[in-house]
Amino acid sequence: MPFLIAGVVILHSWALHVVAQTNPTGIEVKSKTDTVPFSPHATAKDGFAMIVFLAIYAYFIFYIPNFLGHPDNYTVADPLKTPAHIVPEWYFWPFYAILRSFTIDFILPAKLWGVLAMFGSILLLFFLPWLDKSPVRSGAYRPVFKRFFWLLVIDVVILGYVGGAPLNWWRTALGQLASAYYFVHFLVILPLVSAFETPDPLPSSISSSVLHGEEAEAAPAGQAKPRGGSVATAG
Repeated sequence: MPFLIAGVVILHSWALHVVAQTNPTGIEVKSKTDTVPFSPHATAKDGFAMIVFLAIYAYFIFYIPNFLGHPDNYTVADPLKTPAHIVPEWYFWPFYAILRSFTIDFILPAKLWGVLAMFGSILLLFFLPWLDKSPVRSGAYRPVFKRFFWLLVIDVVILGYVGGAPLNWWRTALGQLASAYYFVHFLVILPLVSAFETPDPLPSSISSSVLHGEEAEAAPAGQAKPRGGSVATAG
């Protein structure tokens, strides 16, 4: 596994320097004005994010290491008694809710259906390039996709709540509905939206998308350019 991770790091570095870094606008690079040097821009941004992450991580590790743990995980294991309510770590709760949503045996046992659905919900993410065939990569220019994206976020939050809470009849039903929508979103809604949606017009370049008159505002007095493109002279 360490050698595999090292190999992926090498591939990532190769892609970063050969294919280039992506941008949140989703617009293809058309000229050098659409690019910025890797250093100091990316190094400063990633370095700051890493420092913030390590500070929060160190706080949890050294001061509250058990804060995110479940109390039942610290009891002595008893093969004759299963805890009434034991759940995995919080970041697994949405997938655990999908696992528990199958309660009826149909050809295969319900538990096996739950395991298949849980791993299938993760594998779906690897097929996104084939499920979403929209020519526009950024959701900022896709109004219909944007609405369904936030519905998916709400759905995952509901799955997380159901996966971490004790089961009863209405939480089970809520988890089943949320699990069904999760698969419908990726297998049905996403391909249909990418096929029939009309995206908003894309800017001509990344710079025109990011800079909305900032160049004119930053120009010295007497040389500011209005958005119409003509040069304004100081009176």
